[in-house]
Amino acid sequence: MSVFSRYLLAARLFPSDSLPSHLRPALLRAALVAILAIGTALSAPAAAVGRLADITVIDRDSGQVLPLLQHQGRYYVAGRPGARYAVRVHNRSNARVMAVMAVDGVNVVSGDTASWEQNGYVLSSWQRHDVAGWRKSQSEIAAFEFTALANSYAARTGRPDNVGVIGVALFRELVRELPVAPPPAMTPPPRPRMQGDGVGASARDDMAGAPARTANEAGGPGESSTSAESASASARKSAADIASASANASGDVRALIRPAPQPESKLGTGHGQRENAWVSYTEFQRAQSSPNEVIAIYYDSRENLIAQGVIPVPRTLPGPRAFPAQPQVGFVPDPPRF
Repeated sequence: MSVFSRYLLAARLFPSDSLPSHLRPALLRAALVAILAIGTALSAPAAAVGRLADITVIDRDSGQVLPLLQHQGRYYVAGRPGARYAVRVHNRSNARVMAVMAVDGVNVVSGDTASWEQNGYVLSSWQRHDVAGWRKSQSEIAAFEFTALANSYAARTGRPDNVGVIGVALFRELVRELPVAPPPAMTPPPRPRMQGDGVGASARDDMAGAPARTANEAGGPGESSTSAESASASARKSAADIASASANASGDVRALIRPAPQPESKLGTGHGQRENAWVSYTEFQRAQSSPNEVIAIYYDSRENLIAQGVIPVPRTLPGPRAFPAQPQVGFVPDPPRF
C-alpha cells in the first residue's frame, strides 16, 4: 500500500462531516503516522518464533535481540564471532511447560548428544528465562559464545556434525483431574399401603416388578462388556496413532536439527567463562511422550549467511548515473578557449 493510498484510508476513517474543520488536519496526520508505524512493524524481521513459547536469541554483549531471517522454510540468526549469547524462552501459556534445549546437537543441561527425552528447564505460566550457557552445576554455567567451528564445544568433544543449530523441544505438563465421587444412590419411596391392601397385594406388586428388574440387571453386564470392548479397541487405535505420530515427529525433528554440511569457517558455540546462574530441581510429568512443539534456529556469521543466500545483498545495476562525479566545493569554471 502506497503512502498516498494510506492517506486516503486515514481520510475515510474520519469522514469530513463528522469532525470540526480545525481538527481534521491534525487527526489525519496522527492517523497517517499510526498507519505508517504499523506498516513498518509488519515489514520488520521477526524477533521470536514459537506458539507455545516465544524463542529468541539475545546478543548479551550488545543487549540486542537478533532478528530472525527466514530462508527455504528455516529460521536463521547472524551471530558475531566472539560475542556471548543467550536463548530466551518465554512461556506464553497459562500452565507450566518444559523446554528441552540443544545447541549444536548437544543437550545444554547434561552435555549428552541431544534427544528430546532428556531433562530441560521448567517454566511457570508466562515466565521468561534466558538460557545463557552450558549447565555445570545448580549454581554455574559456562557461557555460550559464538566461535569458530573447530573451537566449539561440540567439535572439541568429537561431535561436529550438528554445529550451527539451536533446538528447543517444548512439552506441556500432564494435568491430573481429581476423581469425582458418584452421586449417592436413591431408593424409591415405599408405596403407601391403602386400606384393604393386604400382604397378598403387596406380594403381587413385588412379583410384578421383579421381571423388569431382572431384565435390567441382565442387560447391564452385556452393555458393560460391549463398552469395555469398544474402549479397548479405541485405546489400541489411540496407541497406534500416538506411535505413528511420534515416529513422524521424530523424523521431522531429525530433519530439522541436522543441517546440510557447511564450510569449516562456519560459527559454532564455545564453552565460555564460568558464570553464576542458580536453578533448582522440580518434578514435571509430560502430557505426552513426543514434544508439543519443536523449534530449530540455525545460526552463522553474517558473511556466511550472505554467501548462502540467506541474507540478500542489493546489486548495483549497470548503466548511466545521474551524478557520476564526486561532489566538490567550488564554482562553475570557464570553458576552454579556442
